[in-house]
Amino acid sequence: MSSLTPPNSNQMSALNNHFRFGLTTPELEEFAPALEATLASSETVERLYERTAPEPPQRSWTSPTADENPLSAWYVTTSISETDEGPLAGRTVAVKDNVAVAGVPMMNGSRTVEGFTPRYDATVVRRLLDAGATITGKAVCEDLCFSGASFTSHPQPVRNPWDESRITGGSSSGSGALVASGQVDMAVGGDQGGSIRIPAAFCGIVGHKPTHGLVPYTGAFPIERTIDHLGPMTRTVSDAAAMLTVLAGTDGLDPRQTHRIEPVDYLAALAEPASGLRVGVVTEGFDTPVSDAAVDNAVRTAIDVLRSAGLTVEEVSIPWHLDAMAVWNVIATEGAAYQMLDGNAYGMNTDGFYDPELIAHFSRQRLEHGHQLSKTVKLVGMSGRYTSEVGGGKYYAMARQLVPEVRAAYDAALARYDVLVMPTLPYTATKIPTTDIPLADYLDTALSMIINTAPFDVTGHPACSVPADLVHGLPTGMMIIGKHFDDATVLRVAQLYEHAVGNYPVPPAAAGTLT
Repeated sequence: MSSLTPPNSNQMSALNNHFRFGLTTPELEEFAPALEATLASSETVERLYERTAPEPPQRSWTSPTADENPLSAWYVTTSISETDEGPLAGRTVAVKDNVAVAGVPMMNGSRTVEGFTPRYDATVVRRLLDAGATITGKAVCEDLCFSGASFTSHPQPVRNPWDESRITGGSSSGSGALVASGQVDMAVGGDQGGSIRIPAAFCGIVGHKPTHGLVPYTGAFPIERTIDHLGPMTRTVSDAAAMLTVLAGTDGLDPRQTHRIEPVDYLAALAEPASGLRVGVVTEGFDTPVSDAAVDNAVRTAIDVLRSAGLTVEEVSIPWHLDAMAVWNVIATEGAAYQMLDGNAYGMNTDGFYDPELIAHFSRQRLEHGHQLSKTVKLVGMSGRYTSEVGGGKYYAMARQLVPEVRAAYDAALARYDVLVMPTLPYTATKIPTTDIPLADYLDTALSMIINTAPFDVTGHPACSVPADLVHGLPTGMMIIGKHFDDATVLRVAQLYEHAVGNYPVPPAAAGTLT
């Protein structure tokens, strides 16, 4: 147990300057004994915590060799199972490396987290193990999960199984590559700006971002509570539904879950007929400033499949979709600078689970290795901190005040339609950039694809990406959006489409093993 050293005169002066208290040197000296006396409570809390905090379990893990890890998608490999019974018995799962698996190293794609081993299993990990799944390793993710590409992760980029010279998409980059290449049956992904759906679309798999709060985020490395999501990444919609059934539900530890969530058997819900459902095609999701017309056309073809399958399909305009990105950007930058960086991931002021060991480890490593953070994280930190200081937090507050209006715009369309559809991403996977790429190109490669995905992290609507036609031999995705906590309808429409098109294409290298 550590012992708190009272602040010296220089530290007292720094505290005074930080808050601009205007205390004189004699006044600071007068405060010193009182401040020292408050430290006893912190030391007592540490002693009390250590009495009951668990030791990490002894779980075996391996750092794979390059030959064993050709896509650079594994951080470490494991074989953890606790029962051979349950709805996921015999299924292999990769866990995104921002999610804690107790006793197994966690890096979160970043030098600032490297060297940390959790004491606790994340709630989703416990639920997977209880359901009979075998956790076969931790999947590489982007540096602190702040990139939609797959070249910011340490120690190296994750490669797309369709073309190893291209990105898989991020930040759940390893999860996407491992599922698409058939190395695992399913994977846990995380999504704050599209990080489940982006690699799903770029890799040609199913990626479902649940309604915000449906799946507990407890034990995953946070970015910003109001946009944090965990969800399934799989090769089929039925697997996503089976996995979501296991993952969803209140755990009593996650402040993102504001009310009790009744259990839903999403796999059973797929049996309900989708006939009579209405689909709204969001016009603002097409022909964006960065859209590839061929990708738009591929998604239009996928929409025609829904129409041919008997669904009513109509165009709908949601002008707020064009401005929702600005709302997300303020929340994601100011919120992440405040919580993820200055707040050492967890921040304060909410009830629920905190990870003291991770907070302490990250707070030290962040200062020591801050120069090694990705340029996307550095931009978030500088932009978010600057606007927060200049505005005193008003821009974040304004964005939060706008969220109900943005959400209501989509809800109004969803009052007329059962689901909304649009391209998941505006283009196919790009080349992995060189290390000396100019900053403007670096940021464009890392972030320009999130224009359609990020709004639904702010509004919290469920959104699922399913593979559309290949464009120039590379996957594309159609995104299906639904009402809050109506994930079942989203998945029903996704499966209707999947059954109509037959088996999705698989990467050439995996064609012999995947059907």
